[in-house]
Order: sequence, then C-alpha cells, then structure tokens
Amino acid sequence: MSKIQKDIPLKLYSNLKIGGPAKFFVLVKTIKELTDVLIESKGLTPNVFVIGGGTNILFPDIGFNGLVIKVDIQGIEKRGNFVKVGAGVEMLKLLEFCVANGLSGLEWAGGLPGGVGGAVRGNAGAYTGEMKDSIFEVESIDMATYQVRKRSNAECKFGYRNSIFKQKLERKEAIAQVTFKLNRGDKDQIIEAIEDKISKRKLRHPLDYPNLGSIFQNTPIENFPKSKMNELAQYIKNDPFPVIPTAKINFLAGLSGKRVGDAQLSEKHTNFIINLGNAKAEEVKQLILIIKSKIKEVYEVELKEEISYLN
Repeated sequence: MSKIQKDIPLKLYSNLKIGGPAKFFVLVKTIKELTDVLIESKGLTPNVFVIGGGTNILFPDIGFNGLVIKVDIQGIEKRGNFVKVGAGVEMLKLLEFCVANGLSGLEWAGGLPGGVGGAVRGNAGAYTGEMKDSIFEVESIDMATYQVRKRSNAECKFGYRNSIFKQKLERKEAIAQVTFKLNRGDKDQIIEAIEDKISKRKLRHPLDYPNLGSIFQNTPIENFPKSKMNELAQYIKNDPFPVIPTAKINFLAGLSGKRVGDAQLSEKHTNFIINLGNAKAEEVKQLILIIKSKIKEVYEVELKEEISYLN
C-alpha cells in the first residue's frame, strides 16, 4: 500500500511551481491503492483532494490542511479501436501509443501537458478538438462508498472545459480509468498532425516559464454587447463554437506583461500567467482579479477561469 507522507510541498507537483505543504500527501498507482487510501483517510482527515498532473490547478501558499492524493494510475490497453487508459498516463505517452498503433482522433492534443484524468475532468480542448470527442467511458471511484462507477460519454455531461467531475462530483469521485473510441488512421498523417500542434504550442506558448496553461476560458460571442462586437468580429474563432479568444481581448485591453510580484501575464501569450521565479499564489490571484476587472470595464463581459483552485 502507498505510504502517506506528511508536510509535502505542493509546489513540487505544480506546473506553476507554487504551493505550500499538504499536511498529508500520497501517490497512488493502482485502483486498489486509491481505494485503500480513501478508506484509511477516514480516520485521518475529512479534507481530501485528488490531483493529477498539476497543470491546471492553483495551490495555496499556506498549503492544504488535509490529504492530497496524486493519482498516477498507469497502463494502456487496446482492444480494436477502443483504448483503456489509466488516469495518470501523460497525454504525450497516450499520443505515442496512438502513433504506434495507427489510431486517430487525439491529434489536436499534440503538446498538451498533464495526464489523462485531468484532461477528462476539464474536457481539455484545442484546435477545434476536445476530449469528449473520443471518450467512450469513464471509470471513477466514489470517495464515500469506494465503489467503481462507470459512465458513458453522455453521462459525463461534458461541456466547454467542463464535466460532471468538475462540477457535481468535485471532491466526490476520482477518475481512475478512461476508455477512448478512436479511428484507424495513417501513421504518417497522424504524426504530421501531432507535430503540427506541438510546433504551434512551442511558437505561441511561454513554455520556458512555469505556467498553468490558459487561465481563462474563451468567451462566447453572444456574451459580448453588440456595440463591442463591431470591434471584435474580426477575431472570432471556433473553440468549438464561436468565441473571442481571451488572449486577444487581454492584449487589446493593454494587459500584456501586467505583473504582480513575480506573477506576470505573458507577453508571448496573453492568456498565460507565468512564474518569473518566486511567484506566490496570492500574487496570481491578485493578477487574475486585475485582469477580470479590466476586461469587465473595457468589454463588459465576465471572464471565467479555466483553472481550478485548491481551497
């Protein structure tokens, strides 16, 4: 059984390299280890939080007075065009498997950081693709009863950067395994498509600095007042429905390079907040509030965070 550790700095498990100590911390590699830890935690603390790759969550400076469980369940199993994947498998590793087996459907995720579980929870997407497009079934562990739950694509209630696991079942169930339904494809074409997305990310994203990816969701065009759309119509893109990219309105509002302490809105991609060296979670939060306030003032819309917070 996995050993529960004490006072582990969460910044070690954050892509942003921010976060104080978790009172208790454990890494689990199997479904049995996950259920065993959940059972053990009942006598330890009522506060339990499950994480994946740490690529889309802001940990607090003061840490977490409870148990953080990092799910690192591995394994990839292929049956025809169906592929069952452990929640801890990195997206890069899954894409390598797809290439080796000539399976198409996830090329849009080339260069996407983090693991499968987190990508499913937030219905990650880019370049008109989303996780939900290829998901057949999701298996999760009920954190109260320790039972395995299986849900079809429809039952996962996927939405724009959202799912039932991010809303109704937050802190109630932990994603353990995901089954994808993919398509047969030409290996060379799959490689070309993946490499194209990787190149675009390297070109556009500030990958030289710790970051959490896109801080805000893009905003649907219907959320903007008509008076503002005259200016913004030229920037409409499908994601997968018509939106105005947050990076664009942040740039137009003069927010590029805005900084609070060592937290900075990247000049390379103005929907990324980067850690210049010793940023604090509170600085990131202050910067987020400044950005939201400015966009509300200029464009009369409320930006919605794509990242999550551990509170």
